[in-house]
Amino acid sequence: MAGLLLLPPLLLLPPLLLLLLRTLHIWPRLRWLAADLAFAVRVLRCNRALRARALAAAAADPRGPEGGCSLAWRLAQLARQRPAHVFLIHGARRFSYAEAERQSNRAARAFLRARGWDAGPGGGAGNERAAGAAGAAAPLTPGATVALLLPACPEFLWLWFGLAKAGLRAAFVPAALRRGPLLHCLRSCGARALVLAPELLESLEPDLPALRAMGLHLWAAGPETRLAGISDVLAEASAEADEPVPGYLSAPQSVMDTCLYIFTSGTTGLPKAARISHLKILQCQGFYQLCGAHQEDVIYLALPLYHMSGSLLGIVGCLGIGATVVLKSKFSAGQFWDDCQQHGVTVFQYIGELCRYLVNQPPSQAERGHKVRLVVGSGLRPDTWERFVRRFGPLQVLETYGLTEGNVATFNYTGQPGAVGRASWLYKHVFPFSLIRYDVTTGEPVRDTQGHCVATSPGEPGLLVAPVSQQSPFLGYAGGPELDRGKLLKDVFRPGDVFFNTGDLLVCDDQGFLRFHDRTGDTFRWKGENVATTEVAEALESLDFVQEVNVYGVTVPGHEGRAGMAALVLRPPHSLDLEQLYSHVSENLPPYAWPRFLRLQESLATTETFKQQKVRMTKEGFNPSALSDPLYVLDRAGGAYLPLTPARYSALLAGDLRI
Repeated sequence: MAGLLLLPPLLLLPPLLLLLLRTLHIWPRLRWLAADLAFAVRVLRCNRALRARALAAAAADPRGPEGGCSLAWRLAQLARQRPAHVFLIHGARRFSYAEAERQSNRAARAFLRARGWDAGPGGGAGNERAAGAAGAAAPLTPGATVALLLPACPEFLWLWFGLAKAGLRAAFVPAALRRGPLLHCLRSCGARALVLAPELLESLEPDLPALRAMGLHLWAAGPETRLAGISDVLAEASAEADEPVPGYLSAPQSVMDTCLYIFTSGTTGLPKAARISHLKILQCQGFYQLCGAHQEDVIYLALPLYHMSGSLLGIVGCLGIGATVVLKSKFSAGQFWDDCQQHGVTVFQYIGELCRYLVNQPPSQAERGHKVRLVVGSGLRPDTWERFVRRFGPLQVLETYGLTEGNVATFNYTGQPGAVGRASWLYKHVFPFSLIRYDVTTGEPVRDTQGHCVATSPGEPGLLVAPVSQQSPFLGYAGGPELDRGKLLKDVFRPGDVFFNTGDLLVCDDQGFLRFHDRTGDTFRWKGENVATTEVAEALESLDFVQEVNVYGVTVPGHEGRAGMAALVLRPPHSLDLEQLYSHVSENLPPYAWPRFLRLQESLATTETFKQQKVRMTKEGFNPSALSDPLYVLDRAGGAYLPLTPARYSALLAGDLRI
């Protein structure tokens, strides 16, 4: 709207003046300035709307549904204002906002029963009971954490919303985790209960003794289990009334209170439970408004809900504008355009890999005449970006940048290919951040003689940092303050200031566009997931024939992110057992973390301080013609590691070998 007010005067300039401006290269800068102003106005309007929601929730009757947390308040408001509007489409199932409210109310009451809360006569306000039913697990305490290990489906949402309404914290556990990493996640967030997808029970059966030993209340989200001690939470919810629960049950003492945990792979290795506050939930309600979406849009979401991008940006962002979301449990490039045609999709939320899948599909009739006008996401490479727009346009690509636990976000609202945002003074006034010089050798920011960090120059890669404030806090991770080490930088520009360290290197060009450069730590991204090298190395080192491991990421032409590669030193007198190695990684690591390449070495290259030389190994790559070490490649189709011959190397580069 703001853009419409600002652009017409520019278009009314005399033709000769326009020609002069273009000749002097001033015209693009004027357009970018207009875009900066338009986005700033959008931010102000969004902040005003979110502030009004927070005040309305605080002023509401605590006994009513709109007196609760921002998530419960917003859902209750939409159920009242737009009861018949479709909120969710999943396959052949469609749910209105009123139905979403009723389903989550039932789930809330089921969790409240486990919490020992008595609804009282008529299902209204009640009291906490001292104990649960005979033979049941001990009641959940207010604020207890319930972990969800579920695929993207409507039931995930009803249980999440129900937990929020019941005053309990949800923890979104990545669905691929098993064994040690799974138990680590549950312990780190202090989970007291776990809800499992029935289809995952077979693969989780080896973990059940350890889960029971932790004293967890175990539920399955469906009736397909006959295992002792695991009850059907959906059946329990369906037996409950669908009346709203009192808002005071979920109303936070402070907007900084933790209401949710989302796991993110840190540079320390195993996943860390990032604390998500009520404030962040409220802020994420404004995501799609900032992107230019509106309540009549239909949003296509095929991202995992245990990711911030799927749950907070996708679902909460959709609630923020009261739109419709088409939720897919799994992305299918071949089905995508048919889905868009069937449901009238207007907005697509992506990660870069999904767009690459789409442009690599053969042409289809369904991709013509679609209604998609806006694609929003992160990780879209410039070459894929241009191919995507050329083939499927006209449409707007809005690339964003952010971190689950971070306090900074960027939006490329100009559509400049390859950029993740703008560094205009206007944008930085609304969302402050800085790029500072970073020494990749020491792994530390560069400081001047006064001990302060040094801002980068245009075109120079720099570490992205953002000031920590009450409006942009950093809540850290569950499990102890030592996990936060390295994420906060002090005395950055003046004594006593505190900045959040994103761990990412970005470049700001001389036109004010931000571009992603690299990650500073050992963590790299593959298939839209963060892969922690320490986690992979620990899994490999548990093999009896492996003595040392160095895990790093290598760039593979035609693929987003970096593929995992492991340099191995064998333990004498053992030999390499590829069959056992494949079986081991497939059982102990999520698929995206499996090493795609193996390199057998006599000894690992280290620095003088005995640190593994990951940068050098990354640069050496995986070309068998350039390396004398034995190399192996993962064959996903065959389920094995195979010698990486020059022929297989060529097949990989040609896209004929699937890794």
